[in-house]
Amino acid sequence: MARELQNPPELHPAPGFSHIAVAEGTRVVHFAGQLGLNADFSLAADDLHGQTVKAMQNVAAAMRVAGVGWDDVVRRTIYTLHPTEYEVITQAIDEVTGGAAHPAQTIVGITGLAVPGCLIEIECTAVTA
Repeated sequence: MARELQNPPELHPAPGFSHIAVAEGTRVVHFAGQLGLNADFSLAADDLHGQTVKAMQNVAAAMRVAGVGWDDVVRRTIYTLHPTEYEVITQAIDEVTGGAAHPAQTIVGITGLAVPGCLIEIECTAVTA
């Protein structure tokens, strides 16, 4: 699978994401949004950083089952009560992904999530050969 990330110079800098992700492959894997929850449905942390780390660890667990890696992810959507805290979010993502190149991404500010106390939900799409 080839994933090409592009950031045209005509667009603003892309801290923590890429403007364009071009993927070639035959298998598309959609991951449901993951929260910062432990396996027993308890909150993993009370803060945005901790919940982001756990949400990404949950994405990673789903990715292992599907047989894909971070370099296969072409799209990431983040829903959060704190959309302006993208530096905190990006740092937590990098901790889990080991600094893998960031795919195309959107951060959406929301007023709440389905589980009380959750601050962030992260969903991804991957493409493989």
